[in-house]
Amino acid sequence: MKISDKFNISKIYPYIQDLNQHLGREVELIVKVESKRLQISKDQKKFLLLTFSDRTGSVRAVDWYNAENNDSFIKTGDVVLVKGKVVYFEDRLQINISKEPESVSKLEEGEFPSERFVEKTEKDIDSLFAEAMKLISTIKDRDLLNLTRTIFLSLEKEIKHSPAGMRVHHAYIGGLLEHSLTVAKIADYVSKFYIVNRDLLISGALLHDIGKVKEYRITPTGINVTTEGELKGHIIIGIEIVKKFAERLKLKADKIIELQHIIASHHGEMELGSPVLPKTPEAMIIHFIENMDSKIARFMDIIKKSDDNKEWSEYDRNLGRRIFLRNSTKGD
Repeated sequence: MKISDKFNISKIYPYIQDLNQHLGREVELIVKVESKRLQISKDQKKFLLLTFSDRTGSVRAVDWYNAENNDSFIKTGDVVLVKGKVVYFEDRLQINISKEPESVSKLEEGEFPSERFVEKTEKDIDSLFAEAMKLISTIKDRDLLNLTRTIFLSLEKEIKHSPAGMRVHHAYIGGLLEHSLTVAKIADYVSKFYIVNRDLLISGALLHDIGKVKEYRITPTGINVTTEGELKGHIIIGIEIVKKFAERLKLKADKIIELQHIIASHHGEMELGSPVLPKTPEAMIIHFIENMDSKIARFMDIIKKSDDNKEWSEYDRNLGRRIFLRNSTKGD
């Protein structure tokens, strides 16, 4: 198949996480252009330095042969079918794009499978939603029960579809629901050990990230931040959502202020995006649990996508460390 024939549905295209299995060989990849930069080498030769990505990771690529043409032909954000050799350079994998003029071919929406860029929770989304609704039904405070239930039922489609992030944790369809439910179930358990408002904990856990239904938009090429998400962020959006539904249910502002505080403070620190610090035991509990779940989910994702031959991951910028993979003991 010539690369100009574009995506071949019967062909198996490797994911970026699998490139180590093709070291030294030529491959064809369906990838998204994350960045590109035309540069000049020491011997005054122009080359194009790119970063490609799919839902499994990213990889650097270099075009030595058609640099200027491809620089003008493709844009950041484009999905391309690229042909090149997998090499190891400067301690990491790299794609050296092939010499043929059609080694990079742009793909339009509908010409590539969207699952290459957007993951989906491995759990059953309808079952997760049903479990959340069952937990909501245990809230004894009538106002918090009606508010939480109304928000979930009114935004059911968005809640089931939304991710909880772009890259760091639960960055897939259903990720928001999976994360929020996990936080709520742990919060429910923690409530047995402290004299706290369980109803507020359950409602706060399920709604702490509700603003993400409007912060992110899933497209065939991945997860993007909406204009509203860029300008407000999910914390402000979440507080607004709670306020809007509370007014619809004719709840007084003092009834929901502690719930809004949980949303406002769940990042725990102002440096991390919270406008206020947690100032109630319920807010502190939600902060600790949601922070734990997001970080452990990141650990699990790195381990899941790791090279079976590696004992340690690469340095993860979000966690600020390398991860011990224990792959030498897999299967024991």
